[in-house]
Amino acid sequence: MNKFATILAGGGGTRFWPLSRQEIPKQLLNISGNDIMLNDTIERFKGIIPQENTVIVTNRTQAVLLESIMHSSVLKHNILIEPVARNTAASILFAAMSIEKSHGDSLMVVLPSDHYITDETQFRLTLDEACTVAMETDNIVTIGIKPTFASTGYGYIAYDQKAVSAQPVAVYEVAEFVEKPNFQKAQGYLASGNYLWNSGIFIWKTSVIIEHFQRYLPRLYKMMLPIGEALGTEQEADVLESVYPTLQNISIDYGILERSDEVVVLSGQFGWNDIGSWDALGAIFPPDDEGNIIKANHIGIDTRHSIIYGNGRLITTIGVEGFIIADTGDALLICPKDKAQSVKEIVDLLKDKGMTEYI
Repeated sequence: MNKFATILAGGGGTRFWPLSRQEIPKQLLNISGNDIMLNDTIERFKGIIPQENTVIVTNRTQAVLLESIMHSSVLKHNILIEPVARNTAASILFAAMSIEKSHGDSLMVVLPSDHYITDETQFRLTLDEACTVAMETDNIVTIGIKPTFASTGYGYIAYDQKAVSAQPVAVYEVAEFVEKPNFQKAQGYLASGNYLWNSGIFIWKTSVIIEHFQRYLPRLYKMMLPIGEALGTEQEADVLESVYPTLQNISIDYGILERSDEVVVLSGQFGWNDIGSWDALGAIFPPDDEGNIIKANHIGIDTRHSIIYGNGRLITTIGVEGFIIADTGDALLICPKDKAQSVKEIVDLLKDKGMTEYI
């Protein structure tokens, strides 16, 4: 069975504002110091999935830049451009239909474009095991991450600790998907030992996920049929333009995963981190002796446990503790680290005020 990677790369990365913008979101930035995050994702599954079997779903705003800097192995016709954003369910069905139309029933691995992983060898081993489970069953397979602290920034997966299969790898039934909790709940999840972080990595056969759309999201499935029929024809662009804006705006988690009783999870431990907000930079860059992560021209006095990012202009601080300071030249963000998840609210406020040149 052919294996394909589908990378969802159309997000705006609003919690990483002002560095991440609509036209240059964080997945198209070199944050780790290796390559842009999208290309790091493609390199990560080398040896498990042929890199030329990479399908990227993005949006019109980002497509031109993405094509100019993406990994050289990606075929241009495997870039699927959404006219408008319609959440992850539509993106995934778009990709599944495209893969199945061109190659028949195939294994489809869905990956976010902006994660950071330290142990890539262990990641490949875990992904390979997950692919085997998905090929040998008709289950939806996901990889959960064993929590290392009580995170309020991640979704969680509750699972039955009695393994469905223990050979050659432990596979567990998913009990439920849980949205980002408050700190007290996150502490309880961590203490219980039967919750995993939701990595957003999913593995299934295209036939399996398409059947799930028919069962759980029939309206979205039916509305997507004209797009599926037009793929690869001269009518594709026109049909996308007319149909896509009318599609249901719903996430794959809420639309299918939370409803299906055929979801299983593998527990992964490979140094995973969703670099979703400024306070996650500690997963990439070790703090200095004062607990600061500084990527700026900076001089400070009594500055501790802060994240300071600049674009060359001198940033000076006195008596600052536990803050994020991010300067991109045209915009400056200052906020407490414990409010890092709220940065996207600033982006929403800029939209409401019509200040679109800053987003």
